[in-house]
Amino acid sequence: MSASLLRPEPGDIAFLAPVGRDNLTGRVYGELRAALMEGRMRPGQRLKMRELALQLGVSETPVREAVMQLVRERALHMEQAKAITVAGLTLAQYRELRRVRAALEGLAAEEAAVRITAGEIRALERAHAELVRAEAAEEGPAAVRANWRFHHGLYRAAAMPELLAVIEGIWLRNGPMLNHLYPHARPTYPGRHRHLDILDGLRARDPAATRSAVQADMEEGGAGLLRHLTALAQDGMP
Repeated sequence: MSASLLRPEPGDIAFLAPVGRDNLTGRVYGELRAALMEGRMRPGQRLKMRELALQLGVSETPVREAVMQLVRERALHMEQAKAITVAGLTLAQYRELRRVRAALEGLAAEEAAVRITAGEIRALERAHAELVRAEAAEEGPAAVRANWRFHHGLYRAAAMPELLAVIEGIWLRNGPMLNHLYPHARPTYPGRHRHLDILDGLRARDPAATRSAVQADMEEGGAGLLRHLTALAQDGMP
């Protein structure tokens, strides 16, 4: 089975925003990191230093430094010191990381239930509404980004920066995989959307209910994705 479960596709790199001139490497790293977590990049997508630098509006030096940091974090892959691609996950890696996510994101959900503010709940409501709108309009990339904003906002509300850093590190590798969701494995639920259960748990300040809803969202909403990745692995697709 190949190290990546998604065949690379040609395309432009219009997924980045120009960065300012101060602390260039850190800002380039932050923009690339956000693009990975939000699913703005695809597994196997090839990245070129010159193109990245042009789009970000900087020289190649801070881009190269930021890219090498992401290679060390296993979010990007370098071959022969030249070709840079977005790292994919094998089926075994995806399954393992999903188990780790269930534990860590469940813990973050519990903590968020007792710490979250009314304003943060409203922000989650807006992110979920955008997710529903994007899915209805068949705008897969927008749906993936809205889903990340919902979950990231929830985990940030836990006010546990070390835990959030670990979760974000996993999402550097998980985010690109979510490009499989649309149109191949759109999340479905036997009842109502689990995001609504998460919001109910937060409003009730119920840690156990919020944790359970997050883990059910991962299991039920991700069931189709897991089936799709399993089929790709069985077909031996790169």
